[in-house]
Amino acid sequence: MTVAQRLAVFACGTTSLAPATRSAAVRAVFDLIAAAIAGRRTAGGIAALKAAPATWGPGSAACWFSDQRLSIPGAAFVNAAFASMLDLDDGHRGASGHPGSAVIPAVIATAEAHGADAERVLTAIAIGYEIGVRIAGARDVDTLHTFDSGLWCGQAAAAAAGWIRGLDAEQLANAIAIAGTTAPGQTATAYTKLMGNNVKEGIPFATALGLVSVELAAAGFTGPIDFLDEERRYDRTVLSADLGRSWLIETTYFKPYGCCRWAHAAIDALLDLLNEDLVAVDEIRGIRVETFAQALWLNNDLAPPTLEAAQYSIPFCLAAAAIHGAEALLPLEVMLLADPQVLAFAPRVTVAVGPDLDPMFPKSVPARIAVTTRRGSFSRTVLAPRGEPANPLSDDDLRVKFSTIAQGRLAPAISTSLLEALTKFDAGELAPLLASLGTVSALARTPLSV
Repeated sequence: MTVAQRLAVFACGTTSLAPATRSAAVRAVFDLIAAAIAGRRTAGGIAALKAAPATWGPGSAACWFSDQRLSIPGAAFVNAAFASMLDLDDGHRGASGHPGSAVIPAVIATAEAHGADAERVLTAIAIGYEIGVRIAGARDVDTLHTFDSGLWCGQAAAAAAGWIRGLDAEQLANAIAIAGTTAPGQTATAYTKLMGNNVKEGIPFATALGLVSVELAAAGFTGPIDFLDEERRYDRTVLSADLGRSWLIETTYFKPYGCCRWAHAAIDALLDLLNEDLVAVDEIRGIRVETFAQALWLNNDLAPPTLEAAQYSIPFCLAAAAIHGAEALLPLEVMLLADPQVLAFAPRVTVAVGPDLDPMFPKSVPARIAVTTRRGSFSRTVLAPRGEPANPLSDDDLRVKFSTIAQGRLAPAISTSLLEALTKFDAGELAPLLASLGTVSALARTPLSV
């Protein structure tokens, strides 16, 4: 039996979730929809929605907060673009990437088109996270040209959507294999200097390809189901050991800031110093950030030209947090790109490798900052930024994140209705959530993130 077959047999043998796993899946849906609300109003999100009808064709699956209904891959592509565009979507340290922005749009679009109840949706989501994170975590980190989630999240989407469709184990193994071998290569990530683009990690493309793979496999199309068996590329132990004994979705991290996770520890450290009144913004002369070497691969633009470029700039995000507080990163808004105070502050930030911190990556994303003032230097080290399993966001924190994002982006009545629908979803009702997501969004004011 190949590894893909073993994963498929595990998925097909899963019928329900333990309460803790189910709760983790509910939290993931809640957080993902908050991220999508923000991304719906970005230039990339708007373009994805505009192009989708001609690209994917009509169907019965809703593009969230719009009047568009497309094919399952088309709707999932758009909703995954919304969810991932502002880097507010969840992640997992085992994968060094984002499962939710692929799996959840894929499952909801499939459930809407084919019919499924809330329990099947939640089980499918947990299966998708489990298989996707295992595949991502089994790769040889030293040989990767990029950590981009698009390399593996389509396989997660295929596993989840294939399960909810009722594919048998052989069909599901083929769906995973087709998605794995047709995943977007993201080849430019290793060398492009233009991180400020909407392709980003390729998540929407991988999501759609994962769903196309399910359709193909259901029709009898086959893939190389031994693609995970190459021991020089994948660690078999990570892929298949202890399947079902615990669930990786329970160790998902959630993001309080709309930027690359690799910047979060430094942001936490700076906000801690500011909130504790150890330093004041107007006396900061410089900030030295020490972190792991991979973070220096980010563009780290001092004056990023786009929101996407800003998400990958540690100096800019620290400057935004220093001048305007954490709210400025929930999410980043285009007006910040021309903010004179932020642009003046960003050059005070330097980023270097911390020799003691570098070996901790990718299992953790630590940072240490040293803030220089007229009164001396103040330092703070954060090994687990807010939202990690070791430093989790509470349900109340996630609700605040949702409300902060929704304010000014959804009409109050729609926001309230959506929160009520999410509560009913937790209680086992899917229909109210599908209805709320398919409601045309009355924006409270002119879009800001375009």
